[in-house]
Amino acid sequence: MNFDIDPDDVAFRDEVRVFLREHLPVDMAVRTRRGYHFLREDQRDWTRILNRHGWSGANWPTAWGGTGWSPVRQFIFEEECFMAGAPPIDTAGFKMIGPVIMTFGSDALKQEFGPRILNGDVFWGQGFSEPNAGSDLASLSTRAVRDGDDYVINGRKIWTSYVETAETIFLLAKTDPEARQRGISMLLVDKNAPGVTIRPIIDIGESHTLNEVFFDDVRTPARYLVGEEGKGWTYGKYLLDLERAFSAEWPRNKRNLEQLRAMARLERTNGTRLIDAPGFASRLAQLEIDLQALEWLTLRALYEKDEGSTLPVGSLLKVRGSELLQKIGEMQVEALGDYGTYIYPDPDRTPGGEATWPPGPEYAPGVLPDFMYRRATTIYGGANEVQRTIIARSFLEL
Repeated sequence: MNFDIDPDDVAFRDEVRVFLREHLPVDMAVRTRRGYHFLREDQRDWTRILNRHGWSGANWPTAWGGTGWSPVRQFIFEEECFMAGAPPIDTAGFKMIGPVIMTFGSDALKQEFGPRILNGDVFWGQGFSEPNAGSDLASLSTRAVRDGDDYVINGRKIWTSYVETAETIFLLAKTDPEARQRGISMLLVDKNAPGVTIRPIIDIGESHTLNEVFFDDVRTPARYLVGEEGKGWTYGKYLLDLERAFSAEWPRNKRNLEQLRAMARLERTNGTRLIDAPGFASRLAQLEIDLQALEWLTLRALYEKDEGSTLPVGSLLKVRGSELLQKIGEMQVEALGDYGTYIYPDPDRTPGGEATWPPGPEYAPGVLPDFMYRRATTIYGGANEVQRTIIARSFLEL
């Protein structure tokens, strides 16, 4: 494994930076850097900007209409976009259901959804977790019964992120109630289909990205079955491994740590800058070390995945990245002092586009809501306790 810097990759990073300066709208970058949840309109517009340049499918091979970039170039591109304040691409589409469809789906599904994902024409909700089936996903109870050319779906999903602004839901349902994993299938469902009910879940940061979704005799065409009936568990594991790999959140961790460092240079306690306080500085240095370790672990994982490794790199990245994100957020809130106790309302989701903020540093808004939202990073995508069990079984053959 050779991590020497290729001059061509250095030139590529410069090319990405020039592109971002020329094509990333300033107002879009300002909104993204505030730290609140992204706006779907920004995400759609940015995806289309990238697609016009042939760069929306950064992690897709050329056979799927993607860039075909090496793991290092994907890493560079995502890092530079995030640091510049670009909205995230639709993770559910590009890194979860998209690769599943393009790997296991029918030719008709590939042709219908591949180009739409690349152009930001379709966004997705993930219908996996249920009130009584979270980490033990195999115990899900949502049913899908074949009826002629349709499947009829009944059940309930929870923690469905961003589905309120999505067009389509991909879900796991039991097509054979007598079987366990072998009885699960993966289906695509129109969010606006009759019988679909979406109820918002307001999180502790007083924002709304999570939802509970009810399916009451919902019909979806049988052609929207992904792959084979009864293989949904296999496809779901493939998808969840992809989800855990990007849960390392390397670019977000890097940007958040830079913000923390800048805050520590300005904030004072007893007349001393936080960055000069030995205790705070020591903890900040440890976070720097952890971030560097995460960077190399991410690069290693990308290389090994590209070379066909079967090690649980997704689980490793998920544990390390999610926990680091929480530690950085905790220190950001601490650095704000009294201003770290106030939830500044998101001006982009406030009627009239304005929010009343109390006096305080300009970097305070968005810090506490993001910190509280990220408490879920060690739970979603598979709780970290479960990931540690997966890692132990793989390396220790337990």
